[in-house]
Formats: sequence, C-alpha cells, structure tokens
Amino acid sequence: MTRYGFIGLGIMGSAMAANLARAGFDLTVWNRTPGRGAELEGLGATVAASARQVVADSDITFAMLADPAAARAVCDGDAGVLAAMAPGKGYVDMSTVDPATALAIEEQVTRRGGAFLEAPVSGSRKPAEEGSLIILAAGNRDLYDRSLPALERLGKKIMHLGPTGNGARMKLVVNMVMGQMMAGLCEGMALAGASGLGVPDLLEVLDAGALANPMFRLKGGLIQRGDFTTSFPLKHMQKDLRLALALGEQSGQPLFAAAATNELFKRALALGLGTADFSALASAVDGFRRP
Repeated sequence: MTRYGFIGLGIMGSAMAANLARAGFDLTVWNRTPGRGAELEGLGATVAASARQVVADSDITFAMLADPAAARAVCDGDAGVLAAMAPGKGYVDMSTVDPATALAIEEQVTRRGGAFLEAPVSGSRKPAEEGSLIILAAGNRDLYDRSLPALERLGKKIMHLGPTGNGARMKLVVNMVMGQMMAGLCEGMALAGASGLGVPDLLEVLDAGALANPMFRLKGGLIQRGDFTTSFPLKHMQKDLRLALALGEQSGQPLFAAAATNELFKRALALGLGTADFSALASAVDGFRRP
C-alpha cells in the first residue's frame, strides 16, 4: 500500500488531507503551526513532528503552502523535506508559486533522487472540502500516474500540462482572471447602488445572461450581507496578482487590467483586509453601499 504524506494544514490543506484520511489512505501529516493535526488524527492520520518525518514515512508527499517563501522554507534545514528525500520518493507541491520556485524545488528534489510534480489547484475552501478542485499538474509523468489515486480524491478535473512550470503559469493566469472578475463585480455592485439601482436586481440580471457564473452567484449575495468569511484570503489573491504581473513582465505581455486590479487589492490590504475573504475587496471600492 502506498504511504502518503501531507504538509500544510491551512484552509485548503486541512480539507484536502481530511479527504485522503476519510478515504482510508495511509496518511502522515505535519503543519508548521502546531495543533492543526488534531482533527486529522481523529480521522486516522499520523501527526509527524517535522516535514522531514513526513517524507521519511511516506512514498509520496503532498504540500499545500501559502506562498513561494513558505514552499521553499519547508524544504530546507535538518528538519525539512529535502533532508529525507531519497530515490523512490515523490514530492507533489500543490502550493501556488511562481514557475522559478517550482523549478528550483524540482532541481533540489531530483538531485537527491526523488521525483517532483507541481500540482496547484483552482478552487477555494468549499471545493477543497468537497474534493472537487481543478488540479493543474506538470512535471514528472510517472509520479503523476502514481499520485492519481490520491489526486482523484481531491479534484473533479485533473490535467497534466507538460513540463514543470506550466502548472504554476496556468494557476497564475486563472487567478489573475478571477481577481479581475471580483473587481468588476464589486465595482458593478457599487455603481448600481450609488446610481439608485437595486443591487439584488443587478445580481439577478447578471445571473440570467452570458455573465452568469458560480462565483458571482455565491459571492454577490455574501457581499450584500457583508459576510467575508474566509474561503480564499485576500492577501493570497494579491500575491497571485503580483506573481501574474511578474510573469507578464518576463513574457513581454502587457497586463493593463491586471495591474489596475492589483492596485485595488493593495488598497484593500492597506485597509487591513488581508485575512478576510478576497470578496472583501468590496470594502475597498469607493462608494460601495451595503443594502
């Protein structure tokens, strides 16, 4: 039986690891902040003392970390991932990072004889809990095939996009579009309210036509109620926009709308909204009026 590890038990990682534990996988978990593994232990997972122990006790280790700095940091040191990496072991990094970070981690893993796969996901808390994420994998094809039994418990659509770096690129493009959609929704709701229109009427019109989509349908109602319970932290969206802009710079592709959206998210950060849901961007839009 394949032994699995999971590193990173935040909003996304805890839900994903729970799905693996409930499915009966042999699972060892660890989080940088102590205490996050208690629920998973109750589901049958083993809580490790370090990232190194997770990798030592697992054939394939998954990681879901906040940003490139965290993804790199968990690999380093005597208690890190690389300290236990060895031939036959696989490391699947599901964090949202830039392509350079994914390639750097791959180089370190393969230098020690391990196999590397990047597999960032599209989706937030609810899809993570439901096992309905979209998984954007790239890199070692053999490890992809070996990881599929677990990945199929985590996602409703799993794609292999080619060499390492393509998963990161795809995730940044997707989140760049999503951030701009959220900015458009918040400004549209603000303008509707400021001009005397009913915001519920706007949402009904949007949902009836070509602009209908699950995000508007869910977040529009929550924004109206001022409910910014965190499914995807605003600070992470701003991080992804920043990384997308850097990818645009590297690729020679102007990103005018994304740059403006990033400035709006930066304003929201300055207002102290970083740990709220990214829909809290509405609070940074001038003139926004809650009904």
